[in-house]
Amino acid sequence: MIICTSKMEYPLRAQCQRVQKQVMGNGEKEWVSLLFMKALVSKGSVDTVAQKMATHPQYLESFLRTQHYILHMDGPLPLHYRHYIAIMAAARHHCNYLVHLHSAQFLRVGGDPLWLQDLQAAPPRLRLLDQINKVLAHQPWLTSCAHIQVLLKSGEQCWSLAELVQAVVILAHCHSLCSFVFGSDAELNCASFSKSPSGTMPKYCPFDGSNGNTNVPQSLTPPPDLITHRRSLDSSNDMTCLKERIQKSQEECEKREEQLIQTQALQQTDLEEEEEVICFTDSSRFITDPDFCYQEFARRVEDPYQVLRVQDFSWEDHGFSLINRLYSDIGHLLDDRFRSVATLPSLHSYDLRRAIWNYTHCVLGIRYDDYDYGEVNHLLERDLKFYIKAVACFPDSTKTSMCLLNWTSLKPSERIHLNLLILEARLQAELLYSLRAITQYMIL
Repeated sequence: MIICTSKMEYPLRAQCQRVQKQVMGNGEKEWVSLLFMKALVSKGSVDTVAQKMATHPQYLESFLRTQHYILHMDGPLPLHYRHYIAIMAAARHHCNYLVHLHSAQFLRVGGDPLWLQDLQAAPPRLRLLDQINKVLAHQPWLTSCAHIQVLLKSGEQCWSLAELVQAVVILAHCHSLCSFVFGSDAELNCASFSKSPSGTMPKYCPFDGSNGNTNVPQSLTPPPDLITHRRSLDSSNDMTCLKERIQKSQEECEKREEQLIQTQALQQTDLEEEEEVICFTDSSRFITDPDFCYQEFARRVEDPYQVLRVQDFSWEDHGFSLINRLYSDIGHLLDDRFRSVATLPSLHSYDLRRAIWNYTHCVLGIRYDDYDYGEVNHLLERDLKFYIKAVACFPDSTKTSMCLLNWTSLKPSERIHLNLLILEARLQAELLYSLRAITQYMIL
């Protein structure tokens, strides 16, 4: 889809003021305003993701600092490469919002518009990332030394180790951000609707058997004639609220989509200099092997791949030092994000925050030998576990799965905190698998 915009103006300062009134009390407004102003300076807009995260300004500051560093500051990869890699990552989850965002930024930093036709139009070096992008997005435990070797030993198209590490950080950052976009409903607010022919909702939640939770919905099927292409659960017992949610007329959906696409186009326009054309492309153009998707890690009959045990390879003892050595300062920035989300006050129980984090890691194949997983059943209801797994493992199928949670029992800040925990746990999981593979390559 091509959207042309010209001579557009958008009152960003007013936008900042409106958002901070919606999400903050008086004591935090100045902090949020400062963060938004920094975003305006670096990107020319305050996107929907930042607006959602603004309920937790202490985390937002850490997030924006990391994102600015990996996408805009000095590094081994040119700027247009970084945004194209972000497009590839977001496309794996059909996150049109992020694809559109980085397509605009790709053009703004001088990227070749022809690359946006499809993945085959990109240089061979970038296409080499497709395999590791696919694996990290859907089955990160499969990431191996062989993936690293292919990239570092491909003749004229080979990557340097420093370039690869930055690329992996961008991939993991964008994959996990897709989870937040869909999980926090930001995708709906930006009229970016997913088309996931192969994505299916989870049929099984680990630990449910011991907790007596056996009535898990079995599948998702596309509702007929629904223009947004959302998926709904077949089980009518568990999805009463879903039926209420999708009872909208086609005319209303089309009108909302048109209005919000226009809003997004405005946000992507350079506010000080006129841009003649912004090209937004369909995310499916950047996807190969669309049938490759998440597989149930906990229920595989054959398990040729070992569980990643944190006692053997952890962020604190292994990942932090390695990534900081290969990509200067990024380890400190990422570590600050992990610590920040773990100490946010909205979900008051430390045990609850730890259960959400460890369960997210569990469905992605990471285990803690010193953690009693009985706490997961004690602290997390079945619908919450179902939701966490959906957002973490196939976020492009989760826009309607949010109905599975009793959102009325959660404050807005608690909802955002839940999705931030999933985001950061997933980010760390992908980094651990990548860095373990890089470590195995380096010791060969």
